[in-house]
Amino acid sequence: MDSGSETPPDWFPSGIVTLTTDFGLSDPYVGIMKGAILREYASATLVDLTHSVPPQDVRSGAWFLSKSWSWFPAGSVHVAVVDPG
Repeated sequence: MDSGSETPPDWFPSGIVTLTTDFGLSDPYVGIMKGAILREYASATLVDLTHSVPPQDVRSGAWFLSKSWSWFPAGSVHVAVVDPG
């Protein structure tokens, strides 16, 4: 059995999903991503950390996420999408 795929017994989803991307807000992609999440989990609470990571700047995206994740309750899911180019 692959122990890396097991959920720790003390982990419970909080229902919070944070979003960090380099998508910007001038097109529908942020909304489409939110729709896809809500289609699977309609009661999710979506939190936009930022969609202004500089394009293809994975290091900046990691910095934003590193400064943000600890402010959320245990069980939060953090989605970061930055196209490396």
